[in-house]
Amino acid sequence: MTLNQADSLSPKPILPQVSVIVPIYNGETDIPDLIRCLQAQTYPVEQVEYLLVNNSSRDRTAAILAEAASVASSQGITIKPLQENKIQSSYAARNTGIRVAKSDLLAFTDADCRPQSDWLEQLIAPFVDEDIGIVVGEIAGLPGDTLLEKHAEHYQVLSQQHTLAHPFCPYGQTANLAIRRQAFKEVGLFRPYLTTGGDADICWRIQRQSNWKLKFISTAVVQHRHRSTIKEYESQWRRYGRSNLYLHELHGVDLMREKTTPEYAYMFGRWLLKELPINSVKAMAGKIPAIEIISTPIGIFGAQARSQGQRLAQLPENAREIEWLQDQ
Repeated sequence: MTLNQADSLSPKPILPQVSVIVPIYNGETDIPDLIRCLQAQTYPVEQVEYLLVNNSSRDRTAAILAEAASVASSQGITIKPLQENKIQSSYAARNTGIRVAKSDLLAFTDADCRPQSDWLEQLIAPFVDEDIGIVVGEIAGLPGDTLLEKHAEHYQVLSQQHTLAHPFCPYGQTANLAIRRQAFKEVGLFRPYLTTGGDADICWRIQRQSNWKLKFISTAVVQHRHRSTIKEYESQWRRYGRSNLYLHELHGVDLMREKTTPEYAYMFGRWLLKELPINSVKAMAGKIPAIEIISTPIGIFGAQARSQGQRLAQLPENAREIEWLQDQ
C-alpha cells in the first residue's frame, strides 16, 4: 500500500457542530435561493443546524420556512423555523437563535445573502485555534444590472475589508460572521433594541472586554444583493449614518465630519467640468469601466444621505440594553 492510498483510507477529522442563524423579515422572495445555498453546503449535514428566525414578517415567510424545513428533513438537513415577535430588530432575532442553538460555534448570515458551497467549512476552520473568538468571512456582491449595483460592485462597498480597517477597532458584518458561544457568555448578546451598528458593537465588546481574538478568512464567501434603486441606496446610506451616531453614543467613536454645501458644490463642479469629459473619453477607449463616469455624483448622493442619517439619528434609551445568555 502506498502512502497516498493510506492517506485516502484514513478517517477524516470530525468537524465541530455549528449552528447557523439567519434573521428574516419579509423574506419570501429571498428564502428559496437562501435555502438552496444552505442545502449545497459541503459541511457535514449531521454537524450543522440552520436556525431561521422569522422576525414578525407580514408576507408568506412563515409558511415558506415551514415547507422548507419539511423538505430539508427528508434530506437529512436540519432547518428549524423560529419566531421573534416581541422586538422588531434583526439583533433580537439573532438572540432568539443563539438561545436555541445547540452548538458552541455560531455562524451568522442574512436572508438576502447567498453563501458559496464551501462557505461554512471555510468560516469554521480558523476555530481550530482556541484563542479565536470571532471569524469574519468576505462579502461579495451578486451580479446586478442597474447603475447603482454596478457602482457598488466596482468599488466593493460591501467588502469586509472596509469594516476590518475601522480606525477604532476592526469588526465584521453579521452577513458573514461566526462567534464562539463562550464569547457571548462573557460579554452578553446583541443589543436587542439596536436597529443598526450591532455587528460593530458585539465585535468591539468581545475584543475589548475579553481575550478572544478576531480572524479574517477571505475564502469564506457569501454574495449579497446590492441596492438597485435610488430609494434603497438612500436608505442604506442613511442607515450607515445612524450607525455612526449610535456607535458614537455607545463607544465614543468619532462622528463623520459633514461636508458643507460649498464643498459639495466644488466636488460636483469638478466632476462636471473635469472628470466627466476626461473619464468619458477613457471609457470610450476602454481604459476604465463606464461606471466610473458617474461615480462622483453617486458618491456625493451617498455621502449626503449618510450625513443626514447621522444628523437626524437619536439613540433610543432601550438600545443600550444588553441581554445575557443563560446556561441551558
